[in-house]
Amino acid sequence: MGNTNNTSIRDYILFTRETAIYPPDCSLEYLTLGLASEAGEVGGVVKKYLRKDCDFETAREKLKKELGDVLWYWARLCDELGLEVEQVLAANMEKLSARKANNTLRGDGDDR
Repeated sequence: MGNTNNTSIRDYILFTRETAIYPPDCSLEYLTLGLASEAGEVGGVVKKYLRKDCDFETAREKLKKELGDVLWYWARLCDELGLEVEQVLAANMEKLSARKANNTLRGDGDDR
């Protein structure tokens, strides 16, 4: 894949297609469960860090791997749904910018 230090999100999406192995008839379900599972693993690392089972640097290295797995599932979900990742990122930035302008960053619910 070339120099991985300057990988663009578009290059990454194309790469995930090469490493995607799951049943095509249930891709949405499979990828959603995978994303939830990997997010749980991120939480597990932080929990172990809080419990003092590992130091910060160890947790950081583990989190780098787990966050990469979260990103893979997120990228595959976007691709399978036909969503351009740049548009997903831009929409999220727009939503958060509006919340910041409305002073509604805190709280819950999508319609703030």
